Amino acid sequence: MPPSSKEEHLVCVTGAGGFIGSWVVKELLDRGYRVRGTARDPAELKNAHLRALDGAEQRLTLCRADVLDQASLRAAFQGCHGVFHVASPVSNDPELVPAAVEGTRNVINAAADAGVRRVVFTSSFGAVHMDPNRSPDTVVDETCWSDYDYCKRTGNLYCCAKMMAEIAATEEAAKRGVELAVVVPAMTVGPVLQQALSSLNSSSSHVTSYLTGARPSYTNAVTAYADVRDVARAHALVYERGPGARGHRYLCVAAVLHRAQFVRLLRDLFPHYPVTVKYEDDGKPMAQPYRFSNRRLKDLGLEFTPVKTSLYETVISLQQKGHLLLPAPLPKRALL
Repeated sequence: MPPSSKEEHLVCVTGAGGFIGSWVVKELLDRGYRVRGTARDPAELKNAHLRALDGAEQRLTLCRADVLDQASLRAAFQGCHGVFHVASPVSNDPELVPAAVEGTRNVINAAADAGVRRVVFTSSFGAVHMDPNRSPDTVVDETCWSDYDYCKRTGNLYCCAKMMAEIAATEEAAKRGVELAVVVPAMTVGPVLQQALSSLNSSSSHVTSYLTGARPSYTNAVTAYADVRDVARAHALVYERGPGARGHRYLCVAAVLHRAQFVRLLRDLFPHYPVTVKYEDDGKPMAQPYRFSNRRLKDLGLEFTPVKTSLYETVISLQQKGHLLLPAPLPKRALL
């Protein structure tokens, strides 16, 4: 029997203390769910921000679980109606691909063993767009997949891992009769919930490295972006609406920017920071932002946050949380 209200509806979020995982927990609490979050060490101070969320005292519990330990996952999923598998290592370790695949299979099987009917899996845009043979006229959407050999050859093992993990999730869910929805977020920016005692996630580091001039130059490349709050809303929407007739994959992309556009936005928003200005000319024509479709999520009611808003609120949040120092005031001569 389904629960009669969201207050009775228990869901589990793996990797609850991470950048995206924290926002998924917050979104679910805001929608009235009871949430169980997993972490390798729930008692760590870096998870304190979760306990401070609205509704957490009444409806959030944290438990110890590891995606490579299926028994710990079964215990975490017991009594849950749904699972959000957000946990994902980010590295270029050669063992990343088999670990991601094994961890994902463990999550699906543990969910099925615990009687969970629906799983939402967090994939990555890296599993979609990395194809050197894609025509410039192609509209990148849920039917697109990255070229595995190309990703491996160029050292993008994270993309390889997310591709193979998503495939594993789809295969295992079909075998076990679990309903699966897949959210495919682009590089995810936006406010952080964690305090400075937590390490900064890679996408926030991407912003700060250009904002502070830590990267000496920007490259001739384009990148797709999404706001972390939109990514969290997407998880909740696909969970509540179900995979539907149009498939189970949902592309979460707000904009595709050339790196020159990206650093220009940062300079316009925060002129007092030493934003990277040097262009790393590779002698090739300027890379062009490609077309994409986020229609599936829009059809579910998701309104995407403008990337300018996301970048502004990313930096303000990093300042407020102690991850980013305020810029030194300009000398009086510069103000004249």
